[in-house]
Amino acid sequence: MECSVAIKDNMQEKSGVLDFLSFSMFFLFGGITSLNDVVMPKLKEVFDLNYTQMTTVQFCFFASYFLISIPASHMIKKNGYMRTLVIGLNLIALGCLCFIPATWSARFLVFLLALFVVAAGITIIQVTANPLIISLSNKRNVSSRLTFAHACNSLGTVVAPYLGAMIILRHHPEESFLGKIAAYFSAQNMSEGAIDISICYLIVSVFIFFWSLLTWVNRSKLKDNYFHEGSVLKAIELFRDKHFSFGVAAMFFYIGAEVTIGSLLVNYLILPDTLHLTSEEAGKHLAFYWGGLLCGRLLGIVFLRAIAPSILLAVYGSFAFLLVILSIVSTGSVAGWAMLAVGLCNSVMFPLIFSLTSMDLGHRASEGSGLICMAIVGGAFVPVLTGRFADVTSLNIAFIIPALCYLVVIFFGIYSRYFHHKVFS
Repeated sequence: MECSVAIKDNMQEKSGVLDFLSFSMFFLFGGITSLNDVVMPKLKEVFDLNYTQMTTVQFCFFASYFLISIPASHMIKKNGYMRTLVIGLNLIALGCLCFIPATWSARFLVFLLALFVVAAGITIIQVTANPLIISLSNKRNVSSRLTFAHACNSLGTVVAPYLGAMIILRHHPEESFLGKIAAYFSAQNMSEGAIDISICYLIVSVFIFFWSLLTWVNRSKLKDNYFHEGSVLKAIELFRDKHFSFGVAAMFFYIGAEVTIGSLLVNYLILPDTLHLTSEEAGKHLAFYWGGLLCGRLLGIVFLRAIAPSILLAVYGSFAFLLVILSIVSTGSVAGWAMLAVGLCNSVMFPLIFSLTSMDLGHRASEGSGLICMAIVGGAFVPVLTGRFADVTSLNIAFIIPALCYLVVIFFGIYSRYFHHKVFS
């Protein structure tokens, strides 16, 4: 009797540790990804970039989802969940340390390479974390646990830009600790702005190395016998289904719109025609944009009890479109806060698009999931296109591109509700 109780307590302890580690991964990759939004305006300032050049940061970052997702899946099959997480964490930490030689080189290209290494590690973490949550859940609680995991991700996107802005976008007095470090390296003819970026990522690397060690110590607490992946070439035939293809396109454009707005918000909020904030204040205001995702996700759980997912997606997409248009045609606080409020509308789009796209795939759902995740590469292309449009027109007018992206999301929700009747077989 006592032996069985001890075994049960030991299993619960293992499960608790694994839950903590798996949920923390969502917080980590969400937070580090959102750091791009405060790094980009600083790089623009340091290297005197135009908007097209600045948004290549997101191109290099999100291109990793297209290039690394499939290799990451093979890593899971070969090494298991926990060891693959350690690989991803170590790669993130290595990428963070690469910002130090990037600062020494004073070359924008080297910063992009460092960001790509960080993004490769984050891709590995994200590809691993979602099936890990599922493997630790049962059929009754898998939805709530996934929702909580994505709420942890949203929490990371709120906290990291705020803290990052305090390090990267703030002017540090010479008598402060960070000011002394910056002054020392500035004496070596290095840009103070680049030094601030390196200091931020050095702090992140220390934290990630610690989390990697914690994950490695607990690697044997999970038996990795859950993961299954179909052939990539065979999965491509899923695109013959119009609804699936439309869903992948909707994911591409949604991610593109979300990343574009987040990437350009700091530059937008410092304009005299909007909130006219300092760079640090604008960086801190990103917490409202990403915090909207957290709040909207919690509200979405309540709304889904009474509203069909397809209708809710169309409604959220419509509000996002209208808020962007309102920001474009207005000025002052209305323009600034309307754009910040778009984060609230973005909140449920990822899970709703994902579930609506894969709901009819049956036993082929795992194959389709990989292709849907690869559509995250939209975060690489749409920001660059918007940046180029901003260079030839204005930043205000350029936001018409993410607004058009939300139209695709709206039409996908309507199509899923009223026109799609085919079940994939």
